Parts: sequence; structure tokens; C-alpha cells
Amino acid sequence: MKYNFDHVLDRRASDSIKWNFFEEDVLPLWVADMDFLSPPEVLNALRKRIDHGVFGYSKTQDKTKSAVQDWLSNRHGWKVQTDDILIIPGVVQAFNVAAAAYSQPGDSVLIQTPAYHPYFYVSSNSQLHQIDSPLVCESSGYYSLDSSLFKHSLHPDTRTFMLCNPHNPTGRVFNESELHSMAQSCIENNTIICSDEIHSDIVHPGYKHIPIASLSSEIAHMSVTMVSATKSFNLAGLKSSAVIIPNPRLRELFSNQLSGFVGSVNVLGETALTASYEYGEDWLTELLNYLEGNRQLLLDFINNELPGINLFPPEGTYLAWLDCSELDLDDPADFILKQARVGLNSGEWFGENYSHYARINFGCPRETLTAALERIKSALLLR
Repeated sequence: MKYNFDHVLDRRASDSIKWNFFEEDVLPLWVADMDFLSPPEVLNALRKRIDHGVFGYSKTQDKTKSAVQDWLSNRHGWKVQTDDILIIPGVVQAFNVAAAAYSQPGDSVLIQTPAYHPYFYVSSNSQLHQIDSPLVCESSGYYSLDSSLFKHSLHPDTRTFMLCNPHNPTGRVFNESELHSMAQSCIENNTIICSDEIHSDIVHPGYKHIPIASLSSEIAHMSVTMVSATKSFNLAGLKSSAVIIPNPRLRELFSNQLSGFVGSVNVLGETALTASYEYGEDWLTELLNYLEGNRQLLLDFINNELPGINLFPPEGTYLAWLDCSELDLDDPADFILKQARVGLNSGEWFGENYSHYARINFGCPRETLTAALERIKSALLLR
């Protein structure tokens, strides 16, 4: 391998939230950033920009939008126009802006549970009503779309639907049939699809990410798609994302909502985003191979060494949704933190009905993952 993903970095000495949130003896496998160096090509681009020495006000560069266009076309088969692209700091900001731009106070917003925690603040941020449309969990642990339930969850005043694909925390990569079904229901209800596709580049063998807006011009006309290099290339602290809005009227409303509330991407964030999409493909290919090894290690360890925990292997992301219901614990993540000294996300962070779950981040050197799993095994044996 050209890149060394086995190298264990000391992140406690940095300003890492992930590594400094818990006490020093805790192995943190929670928040969704990885413990890998970003691509050297990206680091070199940042060094070159820093060496310039001046960091005045900047504007989005044409090459940034071109890099986004080329990446979406080459990686996901989706051709977008330059004018469709807006560059802003973050995806969380983007889906909040979209909800505010396309709704009036008192309207409703639809989310699918379990859900990435910031989705739960969208309704209160814009004085909306939240509607939950749960994904269906089968006995195997596989989460799927109930098309009828989804359709009936849309109310006449549901102006926005928050889609997360690949889905966090379940790891589902929605297939074409599911995407078409959701899109058609939204179109019939005049509901804008706000598609958070931040994990779109992290897809495991046998699966394919499909941008929902790429399915048809009709769907694109009703879609706002959010992508970023931050998850794929471990750049979360640099705050740079792209929003693709093919419908000129929706784009105008979104841009107007941004004004005065959300600033531009900082110059280093834009530098990193552009370099990632221009030069990062080889690094990403090796990363995906490494993550697949970690995913298999996690699955094998759970199946063979951790009775009481079940996992349906994630189709995308470097996050795994652990069903700990057989352990009969009020909060399995809290137990694992206190007894194993491993930091996971509590299932309740993703919805009040998921207290028997925990989410683990396997985007780390294999040595770190193995050590964490051994700690969990020892803690469970001593219960």
C-alpha cells in the first residue's frame, strides 16, 4: 500500500474533540471523524496556500466548482452544471437553511429515524413540526424503507424531507427502487427533498451510491443535495461543503436564506476541498480497502466474541449500528464507557426509541479497533 493507515497518531495532543472529550484512559470510537492522516496531496496544497502568507477575504474559485462537477460525474455518474453549485461551510448548516428557506413557521419537516442527531433541531430552529417516519428494522438487523408508511407520513404541510444517504447511523445505502419511491411520494406532495449525501464516497463492496437527484430531471427539480469531502478525506475541521440545487427558484430561495447568517468557506477549507477532489482518488481507494478490512474485523469479532451484541454489516459509512438489546442494559454505551473505557455514541442520540443501541466508529487503525473490542469483551465477561 502507498498510504499507511496502520499508523497510530497521537491526537490527544491536538485540539481533537474526539480524543479530548473523555478521560485519557478512554479509547474514543464515537464522533464521525477518522484517525488517519489526510491525503498528502491535500496537505501539500494546504502548505502551498499557507506559504503564500496572505489570508484576506476570498471568493469561491471556478476550479472548486469544476472539481465538484468532475468528482460527481466520475465517481457517481451525476452531471451537474456550474451554476447549480453553491460552496458553503457545512452540511448541517445547509439542511437547516433549506428547511427555513422552503417552509413557513407551522409547516412540518419529515425525518427518518433512527436519525443523525442534528436533524432533531431542524424543526425548532425554524418553528416547524417534526414528523418521524421510522425505517423498518427486520429480524436480521437490516433497516429498510416501508414505502406506504413513508407516503402516509407526508402531510399536506410537509415542505421538506431530510434524507440521509448513505444513512447514519444504520449504514444503509438506499437502492434505486427505494429512492424512486421516496422521491415520487415527495413530488406528489410538493415536498422538497433535502438529501444529505456527506458519506456518499464511503460505500462498501457490492453497493453503489446513487445521488437521488440523478434519477430524473423531475426529481432534480425538487432536490437540494449536500456533499462534502470532509468525511471522505478526514477534513471535518476545515468546514467546506457543496450544495447542488438544479432548480433556479429553489437555489435563489436558499441563497437568500444564507445571506447574513452563513458566511463563505474559509480559504483553507476551499483549498482542501478542491485538492481532495482533484488528487485524492488513489488515497480514497486505499482507504476504502482498509475500512472494508476493519468492517470485516468488527463483524467477525461481534459474531464470535461478543454474545448479546448484533450487527447487520453497514453498506456504507465507517459507522456501525450495534444492537445491544440482548444485553438487557439501560444504556449500553454508558456501560461500555464505564466498564470497558471505550467511548461510543449512545443509541438515544439517534432517537428516543433506540436506547438499546450504540454506534461505533471503525475509521481508525486496526490496532485501535482491536484494542477497543478486546476491552468491550472483557467488560462483558465480567458482568
